[in-house]
This record gives sequence, structure tokens and C-alpha cells, in this order.
Amino acid sequence: MIFLEALIVIGCIMLGARYSGIALGFAGILGELILVFGFGLKPAGAPINVILIIMAITCLAATLQSAGGLDFMVHTAEKILRKRPQQITFVAPIVCFLSVMFTGTSYVAIAVYPVICEVALDAKIRVERPLSISVIAAQHAISASPVSAATASLIGILAVKGIALAQIMAVLVPAIFIAVLIGAISVCKRGKELENDPEFQRRVKNGELAENNKAISTYKPSKEAKISIAIFAIAIAAIILFGSCTSLLPHWQVGEKVIRLSIPQVIQMIGFGAAMLILMACRVNPEKVIKSSVFGAGMVGVVATFGIAWMADTFFEAHSKEFIGLIGELVREYPILFCLMVWLLAVLLQSQGATTQAIMPIGLSLGLPVTSIIGSAPAVNSIFLVPCSGSMIAGVMFDRSGTTKIGKYLLDHSFIRPGFVTNLSAIAISWRLAELIF
Repeated sequence: MIFLEALIVIGCIMLGARYSGIALGFAGILGELILVFGFGLKPAGAPINVILIIMAITCLAATLQSAGGLDFMVHTAEKILRKRPQQITFVAPIVCFLSVMFTGTSYVAIAVYPVICEVALDAKIRVERPLSISVIAAQHAISASPVSAATASLIGILAVKGIALAQIMAVLVPAIFIAVLIGAISVCKRGKELENDPEFQRRVKNGELAENNKAISTYKPSKEAKISIAIFAIAIAAIILFGSCTSLLPHWQVGEKVIRLSIPQVIQMIGFGAAMLILMACRVNPEKVIKSSVFGAGMVGVVATFGIAWMADTFFEAHSKEFIGLIGELVREYPILFCLMVWLLAVLLQSQGATTQAIMPIGLSLGLPVTSIIGSAPAVNSIFLVPCSGSMIAGVMFDRSGTTKIGKYLLDHSFIRPGFVTNLSAIAISWRLAELIF
């Protein structure tokens, strides 16, 4: 029966991946329904802590967006990009990486892509170069963000091992940042120069390229936007501080044991609390928060993570002994195989958060060291392999020069080279850093 149940799990994952988005969660719950009612498996505990963390951070980021904070960040990124147009291939991915790392959402990067395209065109640089690595940098920054869904899942999973947020970030932030720079080097001379590109020449000849708007927007940040950014920054700093120095957390004597407030609960409290402070200080209409794009995307992530993770946990808990006996020794001897499992599942799920929550607990159950699990964390960013994510499609659409392409054969798109170079570099560096730090 285990093989039939495994087919149900794989089938539901593939079904959800086909429709993408919130369908991932629906398909996961459908699989859970079949496993419990059809095969009599005992349902695992739902990943409530992780879901609440994602909800808290989503509400915080959505309130920031509603107060104008994200617009302020995009405007700041635009000014930085336009100051150094000739170095756009390196400056753009750094700006996208830092923006996403700070906010935990890729929406801020998507808003920067049109600016990257226009600055590259103004500087007569092949747009594919800075744009492709910027999209990849934004994807990878999710794993380096202390407030992303993927990090929330990883914190919740590794909390039982006493791993602090600062330890995780000490590995992933420098590893992924260096990998992004390596990815930028891999594309800095990619393809023909802009003026020699056939597609660009065709569009110029046919008058498809309108005159670029070289002027920086006249946007002026409001007082509310600045206040929201300040509160958001303080909230993130507080999360990092308490997540790194657990001795600062409230504690209670229960019998002979001292119980401290858990890190997941800290993130939940700070996230929701800071969102309320922004709401009051910036006079944000709660309805505007609900209707924001960040809130909608975050709630999709909540459902997707909930469904897939619950189904995977139920299946694995029911057959953990067989699973450990079958591949446990092999994976313990060759931990890189676990990393490959993470990489392949992320390609299928197209979600860093859902992948982390679904498979990282398996690594702990197999007895893998923490170094291997944290070293494998960047593997969840293999979502670049199939060009079906909204950020990749948006990037192609924003490139008016036509140099950034999806390709004819699915895997020959513009994001393949920077994706592989950045992803493999991040895994290799994080693996080594984890061994040095832990």
C-alpha cells in the first residue's frame, strides 16, 4: 500500500503544480483527504506555527505596502540603479537581493524590473544580462530573508535543535549574496551586444521601441511611508535580536523546568503587533491591507504550505520506519542526496516555503546533521528551472528589447545560466559555511 499512497502524494503534488498558486494547497488537502479516509492513515499535526508565522509576516508586509512603504523602497532602488547605469549587471541584482531580503516578498523586486530594463536600454547594455540575474537574485533572496516563508519554516523545523535565527542567517546571507555576484559574472558578457542583437534591430526598424523615459519619477515619499519603513525595520531588527539571543526572551518556571517563549511565537507577536502599529501610526484603512497584492500572495502561500506540508507529514509519519530503513543509511552516508531531493521537489512545487516545510523535517527524521540541512536550504530556489513563475514571465514582458526570452524548448530560457550558476554556488558555499559555523 505504501507505493500506492506514494503515488497519491506525488499525483496530488503534480496536480497542484499544474494549476499552481493556491491550487497547490487545495491539491495537498485533497491528498490528505484520500490518505485519511481512503487508506486510514492517522493525520499528522497541521503545521500551525509555520502558518501563523507566514500570516504574521504577510500582514506586516501588506500593511507596509498599504502605507506606501514599498513604493518608497522601489523609488530608492530606482535612484540607486540610475546612478550607475554602466554597472547595471552587478548593481541591479544586489538591489533586488537586498530589497527582497529586507521585506521577505518578491513583489518589491518585480516593481524594480521595469526600471532595470529602461536603465539598461539607456546605457546600451543587453537587457537580458542584468534582468536575468536580477530575477534569480530576487528568488534566492527569499532564503536569505529573516522574514520570508521559507525561513519561517526552517526556523520552526530547527527550533527543536536549539538553532538560533542568527546562526541560520550567518550561513545563508553571505552564501547567497556571494552566489548572486558569481551569477552576475556568468552573464556580464552574455550574448551579442544590444545594438548587434537581431531581435533588437528588428524592433527598432519596425518602430516597436518607443523613446525611453529617462527622467526619474517625481515621486515624493509621504511621512506615512517613512514611518512605516521605520516601524518595519525595527520589527525585523527585533525578530533578529530575539531570535539570536534567546536569553532575552520571557521565561516561566514550570515545575523544575524553565520554559522560554518560543521563537515562532516571538515572530508571530512582533509581526502582527508591528502591523497594528503601522496601521495606527499611518492611518491605514484595514480594507486596503486586505486588497493589497502582497496580502493576496501571502495568503496563497499560507494555503499552499498548509496543504502540501500536511499531506507530506501524514504520509511520512505513517511510514517513517520503512522510509528510514529504505534510504536512511544511504542519505546519512551521502547527505548530498538529500540536497538533490530538496532541489527536485522545489522544481515540482515552485514554492520555497512549501518545499522547506514539506521535506526539511524528513532530513531531521533521517538523522542528518544540522549542517547538511542548512547547507541544503538554498536548494529550494531551483524554481528557476521551469520558467513558469510570475516573476520570470513578468521579467520577459518588461524587456522591450526582446533579448530576455522564455525559449522554444522550455529549458533554453534566459534564466537557466544565471539560475544554475547562482543556485549551485549558493549550495556549495552554504554547505561549507555551515560546517565552519556549527
